[in-house]
Amino acid sequence: MNAFHLKIIAVISMLFDHVGYFLNSGNFTFANYLGRLAFPIFAFQISEGYIHTKNLKKYLSRLGIFALISQIPFMLFEYSIGFDYTLNIFFTLFLGLLCIIAFDKLDNKFLSLLIIFVLCFIGEYIKVDYGYWGILLILLFFVFKNNKLLMVLSFLLMCIYKYLPYLINYNFHYAYIIITIATFTSIIPILLYNGKLGLKTKYLLYIFYPLHLLILYIGSLI
Repeated sequence: MNAFHLKIIAVISMLFDHVGYFLNSGNFTFANYLGRLAFPIFAFQISEGYIHTKNLKKYLSRLGIFALISQIPFMLFEYSIGFDYTLNIFFTLFLGLLCIIAFDKLDNKFLSLLIIFVLCFIGEYIKVDYGYWGILLILLFFVFKNNKLLMVLSFLLMCIYKYLPYLINYNFHYAYIIITIATFTSIIPILLYNGKLGLKTKYLLYIFYPLHLLILYIGSLI
């Protein structure tokens, strides 16, 4: 399974997630279980993008620019389904990439960890999608890139950590058990990744993300 296959799985999963919310006025549906696969795959691909990019500054700038471009369509979509204000997923990916840079480039590990903490705090404060959990997940995939077992175990702990408060508050309701499992299931295509690029679609996510959100918002007006 190459990078193109991962991207297609994540994009389709994201589409299921957003369409599910759109059709059910912001309420959770079966489609949203399928949607749990999207973000971890995107997070993994940021790690891979960092490793393979030929121009880190352009990569970082591209994420930042499309974060700004996507925010209005994202806010319109959130408004249409009754969600509270957050910043779109590109902001999360942007901060996650900065964390990878801090971890990988700085020799002073105390300073590196301090910057990562600050970036996570900023992400939580400005309400990026998935919050500090999403930012740390991006970093996690980079840190354990050469150890699949530790990657799987740490990702499992991250999934449990994210949904445990809901599981406890709702007496381990089956819906949250399925959400936790569905999120963790995204590790399967990640482990099947063969390190190859596949079909070049650099701007697929960048264009599809704001475009489909805008279409869904327009659909809510009809």
